[in-house]
Amino acid sequence: MPGSRRLSQRISEGDGIAIIARVGDVESARAAEAGGAKAIAIDHAVAGIRESTSLPVLWLGEGSAVDADAVATRDGRDVAAGLEAVHDVRNEDELEAALEEHDPQIFLLSAREGGDEDDPLELVLELLPDVPAGKLAIADVDVATRDDVVALERAGFDAVLAVGAIGELVGAAPPDV
Repeated sequence: MPGSRRLSQRISEGDGIAIIARVGDVESARAAEAGGAKAIAIDHAVAGIRESTSLPVLWLGEGSAVDADAVATRDGRDVAAGLEAVHDVRNEDELEAALEEHDPQIFLLSAREGGDEDDPLELVLELLPDVPAGKLAIADVDVATRDDVVALERAGFDAVLAVGAIGELVGAAPPDV
């Protein structure tokens, strides 16, 4: 069902890794959808976002989710009815606690706690084996090239948050529908 706004469905359908585009405005959301993104992520309210795209919206901001279909949460807070919870974890301890306390279906694995000398890509790759089979894993790491995306895909990630030229990261052009 291509028109679905369920994040879990959109990132798990089809072949390959899904690109979730971080956007800050309506034009970027439209460009991301045209470039082949499977979802968009916002961290602040964006007027007209729901009307500008058919993609699911992941809320990364603080406070209540605005115009979202899914919300990233670090503390296991209750997610409003109808929204999918995406549990944001930064290390093995947080991942273990999330599994014990909340048993989320979607994880956002982040390298934000690594030091300057740590490779962010390696940090998220180290967390992935601890995500149980059947759960969805999204990498929150800067990807600069299609090769970075392919490395995440080969490791087993279902999606990656990305900024910039989404079409270049997706690879092949999306089919006309």
